[in-house]
Amino acid sequence: MQLVGFNLKRIQAHKSPEFKRSNINTNIEFTDVLKEKLDLLREADALRISFIFTVAYTEAQEKKEEKEEEKKHAEVLFDGDVMLSADKEESKEMLKLWKKKQIPEQFRIPLINFILKRCSVKALSLEEDLSLP
Repeated sequence: MQLVGFNLKRIQAHKSPEFKRSNINTNIEFTDVLKEKLDLLREADALRISFIFTVAYTEAQEKKEEKEEEKKHAEVLFDGDVMLSADKEESKEMLKLWKKKQIPEQFRIPLINFILKRCSVKALSLEEDLSLP
């Protein structure tokens, strides 16, 4: 597996007027894995992995006899794609597991680290602009 590209499709940040100090939760969700055709790669497959990275500022509110419902006071969101070059076997394994909405462990950890590396700096800048902690 080799990283070939990184693309952000959407960057969104908002803060509600009633913002209070709250819990900070980060999440990376993989939304799609597709096989792509790239002329650049002749003997390997290209995979486009779509993701959503969020930093949410939430306050947990308890309800009677129900699970906690979170109210978002602020959120920073990145929606994008990572392009990978993988050999035929790795590609088959990835697409097979994606049918179950899973990504193989050997791909998932490096992908998460790469996404965090690319998006965290941008998120910090947006959080500073919105005066978020």
